[in-house]
Amino acid sequence: MPVDLTASLSKRSRYLVAVSGGRDSVCLLHLLVDQGFGNLVVCHLNHQLRGLFSNDDAGFVRNLAESFGLPFEIGRLNVKRLADDHQLSIEAAARAARREFFAACAQRQKTAKVLLAHHADDNAETVLFNLLRGSAGLKGMVPETKHKVGRRTLTFLRPLLQARRADIDEWLDDREIDYRDDHTNDQPVATRNRLRLEALPLLNEIMGRDVTPAIVRAASHARENEDGLEVLLDSLELYDPQDRLFLPKLRDLPEALQRRVLFDYLAWKKVPDLSSELLDRCLTLLDPAQPAKQNLPRNKHLRRRANRIFVD
Repeated sequence: MPVDLTASLSKRSRYLVAVSGGRDSVCLLHLLVDQGFGNLVVCHLNHQLRGLFSNDDAGFVRNLAESFGLPFEIGRLNVKRLADDHQLSIEAAARAARREFFAACAQRQKTAKVLLAHHADDNAETVLFNLLRGSAGLKGMVPETKHKVGRRTLTFLRPLLQARRADIDEWLDDREIDYRDDHTNDQPVATRNRLRLEALPLLNEIMGRDVTPAIVRAASHARENEDGLEVLLDSLELYDPQDRLFLPKLRDLPEALQRRVLFDYLAWKKVPDLSSELLDRCLTLLDPAQPAKQNLPRNKHLRRRANRIFVD
């Protein structure tokens, strides 16, 4: 798997490397070390979702970091309890927990750059998931994203985004590199698992070819259009100085753009589990005859007041 990480990363920079212990993140760490990246901090969050297996994952990552002589950060959090307490899905709670963990690591390690091991097949699953959820269109992963966690802004980098899962497997097998196998990934229970294990293979069979490149390419074209749309929406000055949406300006937009503006606003306000149904409810706030409040996840609300729309 000839992935030249120096094409997108600098050896002079300090990086946090998210390592779960699974094949993808283990491959990324080995590639980084093989290509001469030494200013790395291995980061692992134990989600406590798999009992003793989760503890073994953490031990494996610790030993791997020590074998390379790299500093490491090992965290521990009960994600199931977090999801229950905040009425989140396990996936949303785990994502929020990881970001908080990375933010704490970033503060201690004096770097805000986090390397993630997402690859092209992950990207295709994400595109399908967002498309079928109906709220984000053909939205997939990008090589670099920024997320504000508290007062700190993290930069997430995905240097393996063009690599294929099969190539990663072959690369690890050829070198007899050990990794931890999470058997829950092979169970067709969670939505993402079923997309990977059932939907994508069926699409391949129907089309008679590997559909992942086409899905990823479609998302890339859509992203180019989205970039142009963002420039247009920014020029409309839809926000007031308190970062609330101007209701009169929002009402003047076509419904498709209203939906897009509300999606971006809710995502910016870190409202999780955005769905088409949730956006439909939020759009009713534009009608003065409808209630002036809509409930959001995490006990938040979207309100209409004084010609403004805002989250509280």
